[in-house]
Amino acid sequence: MKRKTARENAFYAAFSATFGGMDIAEVIEDSREQQENPVDEFGESLIKGYFDHAQEIDRLIEEHLKGWTMERLPRVSLTALRLALSELLYLPESVPSVVINEAVELTKRFGAEEDYQFVNGVLGVIVREKGLSGEAGATASQQE
Repeated sequence: MKRKTARENAFYAAFSATFGGMDIAEVIEDSREQQENPVDEFGESLIKGYFDHAQEIDRLIEEHLKGWTMERLPRVSLTALRLALSELLYLPESVPSVVINEAVELTKRFGAEEDYQFVNGVLGVIVREKGLSGEAGATASQQE
């Protein structure tokens, strides 16, 4: 499965988890059983990366909110941010520009009209602050 598809399927599963009732292992298993948008190993690593580091990732997002609270963020934007940060921070082979672009595209597709700009801005600032802007690791063709 291409990484783009894997990210999208991970997004679907993680977004489902925001409604509660199932733990993340159940969400992943459910996605695989339904086979419509199955989460592969890469997608699972994104989701688990977020859930294993949820407090750190959410704190990082919260530090970059100006005039907003976590509770006010749209679920689509929050899910896209969480998964992108999981990849950027915990998968060293990630290519920041690709990860940000995919998060922006998911937000454009599923979020409100202007939400993608917010996601792009927050991720861009965090990437620069953390010194992650280098394109080390995998090539863009591996990521797409």
